[in-house]
Amino acid sequence: MPGEADVKYLDGDFRVVRPGAFVRCAVTGVPIPLEELRYWSVDLQEAYATPRRYCSGRAALIRGSRAASLAHHLQHHLAGTDPPLR
Repeated sequence: MPGEADVKYLDGDFRVVRPGAFVRCAVTGVPIPLEELRYWSVDLQEAYATPRRYCSGRAALIRGSRAASLAHHLQHHLAGTDPPLR
């Protein structure tokens, strides 16, 4: 199973479509072993090596207040203090 996997990113989980040992970070291109994969975007179907890489990738795509809002939301998520959904 060496090589790059093809993965479908889901809410809170992912499904391996084509077996492989890793996926690549969408921001840096660094390989991420599947057993270490923790961060991804369901909307963009991209993997990220770290939460900071996730923010960097999203900020590059979303400018202005939407990027600030995303960073704020991610900070709350990582701290376990997500505001309730309305």
